Amino acid sequence: MIFLLKKDIFNTNTKKILSYVPAAIFPAIIFPPLFLDNSGSLDLENNPKIIAAIFAIIVGYLSKNIIATIFAGLTSYWFLIFVV
Repeated sequence: MIFLLKKDIFNTNTKKILSYVPAAIFPAIIFPPLFLDNSGSLDLENNPKIIAAIFAIIVGYLSKNIIATIFAGLTSYWFLIFVV
């Protein structure tokens, strides 16, 4: 609903606080499917999602390209679950 409001209604402090909302929501969306298994317990050993995420982070950092990052993460995840 915030996007429907006029931008000049908010003062600078409110705009600054609202600029952090996407960065605060993103980890809450990513953490559960990456670190938790189907029963909801923490799964850190032999988890191909974590290895693929680390590989995607490295590719994203080096390439600065979102398409390359997504492709690298998906390809490495599929490789780990189907080949290894």
